[in-house]
Amino acid sequence: MAFTAKSGKFSASINSVEVGCGDKKIVLGGENVLPFYTFDAPVENAPKVGVEITDSGLENEPECVKKYYEGCETVVDMAKRAASFEGVDFLSFRMDGGDPNGANKSTEELIAMLKEIVAAVDLPLVVCGCKHAEKDAELLSKAAEAVDGRNALILAAKEENYKQVGAAAGLAYKQVVGAESAVDINLAKQLNVLLTQLGVDGKSIVMNVGSAAAGYGFEYAVSTMDRVKAAALAQGDATLQMPIITPVASEAWGVKEAMASEADMPEWGNQEERGIDMEVETAAAVLASGSDAVILKHPVSIKTISTMIKELM
Repeated sequence: MAFTAKSGKFSASINSVEVGCGDKKIVLGGENVLPFYTFDAPVENAPKVGVEITDSGLENEPECVKKYYEGCETVVDMAKRAASFEGVDFLSFRMDGGDPNGANKSTEELIAMLKEIVAAVDLPLVVCGCKHAEKDAELLSKAAEAVDGRNALILAAKEENYKQVGAAAGLAYKQVVGAESAVDINLAKQLNVLLTQLGVDGKSIVMNVGSAAAGYGFEYAVSTMDRVKAAALAQGDATLQMPIITPVASEAWGVKEAMASEADMPEWGNQEERGIDMEVETAAAVLASGSDAVILKHPVSIKTISTMIKELM
């Protein structure tokens, strides 16, 4: 008996969300099949790969990353260099220094830096806060104003500050709003509902449903993505049909396998290779689980994942 393949195409689809403008703009989402199931239906928008820089410049970067920014004296110089790496689709600027429990840089200082980056780089922008909900309410609201006209992704609004961030980014300045929840499908859905009730267009929302480095509670992150995609596509749940973006860099380069020096752990081998492996493995896994974009750090990781995506598409 002849085998007749059954299509796995769904009647529902993930929202298509544009980030950036002009020739460099990218589109996240739009698929109506499971990740990389191009044999079931064409996938118009391939997953995208971003490169991360922070307001700290090279200060806190691993030595194996610093060498790729040789000659860069400012964060703006780094932004220009990062934008030239092979495989980069967008630039992510994370304002770590705003954390009141850390460097506690002023909002004015960080926004001034962001404005310089906006003027220097024409790639689509993802602007990330400092992970302190109260400070981010102010910081990301000001960031939305600073990138006016760039259709940037402001990452991220949380349950604690979604009103301030959503109102500024999604309503006042018409940016794309990132909705960040903690590895729970119900929390992700609830935050999307709250943002749309606030007046933010559901088709201008991108989700960060949580992330972790491979091996560090990672099954919770990918199982949440699996459930979100299943609800969005198989069940047609419009409150979960937003594309997913996953910040991988800060997680992958923050674990001991990537950070431990060769002097401390000689049996683990080359530190740079370990860090790249951790970043690539994590990124590949979240893409296979439904992420529509990943944020990476090392140029080799970026090139590797970009090549993987092209081969699978």
